[in-house]
Amino acid sequence: MKWMIYGATGYTGELIVHQAKRLGYRPILAGRNKQKIETLATHMEMPWRAFNLESVDTIASQLEDVDLVIHCAGPFEETAEPMLHACLKAKTHYLDITGEISVFELAHSLRKEADDAGIIICPGVGFDVIPTDCVAARLNAQMPNATHLALGFDSSSRMSRGTALTSIRRLHKGGAVRESGEIKNVPLAYKTRRINFGDGEKMAMTIPWGDVATAYYSTGIENVEVYVPASPKLITRMKRMNWIRWAFAFKALRARLEKKVAQGPAGPDVKERERAYTWVWGEARNAAGDVITIRQKVLNGYTLTSRGSIELAVYIMRNKLSPGFYTPSRLYGAKLIDRFLVD
Repeated sequence: MKWMIYGATGYTGELIVHQAKRLGYRPILAGRNKQKIETLATHMEMPWRAFNLESVDTIASQLEDVDLVIHCAGPFEETAEPMLHACLKAKTHYLDITGEISVFELAHSLRKEADDAGIIICPGVGFDVIPTDCVAARLNAQMPNATHLALGFDSSSRMSRGTALTSIRRLHKGGAVRESGEIKNVPLAYKTRRINFGDGEKMAMTIPWGDVATAYYSTGIENVEVYVPASPKLITRMKRMNWIRWAFAFKALRARLEKKVAQGPAGPDVKERERAYTWVWGEARNAAGDVITIRQKVLNGYTLTSRGSIELAVYIMRNKLSPGFYTPSRLYGAKLIDRFLVD
């Protein structure tokens, strides 16, 4: 089967390209910048195409002979919709590495169209949200009557530029949780608690992570929160930010932060990725007050994304699967996380 990595010259996209090369695959490399794509493809000895995402028809014409695309070009809140509709038109399986709640919700809303087109739509095939989604599925299997789900992760790894820019773009929206089955916009640092993610108890706060959307589709649990470690100082700062975060809806103000981020490194280097593993944690609770917990130590998030995205792409291409919308754990099974555990 013929497949494509779109956004191949970005930080994470290039990691995925190198992983494909290590495994002996030759996907089509694609993106908006002809010179960058051609240079990378020549170096990697892979085919390439250059096109933008401004027209669904144009994208679909580039996907007519492509069976599957891994979409890596953010910001996904802008790029996912045209790529998704082009994949539906071209009957091309769609995977992406987003962590944005709005993109998961968009993908889920297109589940009938995916079924009709005979394709699989599975966003979040990287660190957002493979490990947390698999932990959610395992907790649900152990406690089928769970009513509340809390997930989280603890990593010392730096964010890539793309992840940092996404965080800035949604800052004005605040946080997000799922309550009684509905996604609810809430203040930043909406809830705080002490959590042992796997490396000792730490103060933590809620964040608007992709699992707020996907964990519900994977488990049916109607109340979902996602946490990361945060110092008391950071929590105080985030709570104060709630008074002024509305201002970040204005592009001019965001541009100043985005410019500062753009001047930094693209993301963690090889040594940091090898050193900075991640603890993933989950807790399920039922109406009787029973609680179960899972902790797993996994690869660095960017390493996991490079391996996980290829793993699921190959899985789709090698197996005859029913079309429609999937989360990673529903597509592959909760055992997917076992591929990325660290001793």
